[in-house]
Amino acid sequence: MELPCLPPIANTRPPKIPTPAGGCDTHFHLFGPVTRFPFAEKRSYTPDDAPLENLLKMLDALGMARGVIVQGNAHGTDNSVVLDALKREPKRLRAAAIVTPDTGAAELKTMADAGVRALRFHHMPHGVGFSPLGMQSFEKLAPIMADLGLHAQFMMDANALDSALPFFKRWKLPVVLDHMGNVDGKLGAKQPGVQHMCKLLAEGNIWVKVSGAYRVSEQYPDYADSKAIHEALVSANPEQIIWGSDWPHPRMEKDMPEDGHLLDLFNAWTPDPALRKKILVDNPVKLYGFN
Repeated sequence: MELPCLPPIANTRPPKIPTPAGGCDTHFHLFGPVTRFPFAEKRSYTPDDAPLENLLKMLDALGMARGVIVQGNAHGTDNSVVLDALKREPKRLRAAAIVTPDTGAAELKTMADAGVRALRFHHMPHGVGFSPLGMQSFEKLAPIMADLGLHAQFMMDANALDSALPFFKRWKLPVVLDHMGNVDGKLGAKQPGVQHMCKLLAEGNIWVKVSGAYRVSEQYPDYADSKAIHEALVSANPEQIIWGSDWPHPRMEKDMPEDGHLLDLFNAWTPDPALRKKILVDNPVKLYGFN
């Protein structure tokens, strides 16, 4: 059954604090236009079109010079919309793709040459179950990824990190968890998943996107119970933290977040300007290889 999927707020307002030069939104999606880039037959939601032109308008409003496209579920493993955007905006954009486990080295090299810097996998055993594009897929693709310098991004329940760590034993490239590890904000920063992320961050073993505050929390519009989790992750190792808007916010059936407000919350929860620059500018350059 498809989940509800509201369109994003049309006009993003600028953040109250200007974004530092070279800022990067490291997590958003592109959808369609469906007449050119059809959706996958097997998908969990059907979004409105969210094309490149709308994305660039949003990034401009936030003051983001750079961005990272993350392949969305609605397009499945057909990354055509991502590759088209990379071709049109080769300096400004990088991407994380989703591919089938039998994807060959030649195809992945073509994607890497185009600006794909990561492959995304799913590991949510406490929620929707083990994905066919999860750990076993990562294990099969890891040797090719290592050869091409593609890091691994996970839509992961951080409370399932114990079951994931054996797959990372021989992995030398970055592991990135999106959306604060998809934990439950109501359980606070002391919950095992957050503490485990903080330990791995402190050891330099993972990166975390402090994105999706509205997915962690149900306290619209300021997501107050995400703040302590955000602060714990940033404190653990600010060298390996990045931020993303998650535009156009797929699978939302109510309380659509506003992207300027999401960036305001990040700025308020990260009051040190030098630290904000590290997370918004320096860390994405290091991870995604922007020139």
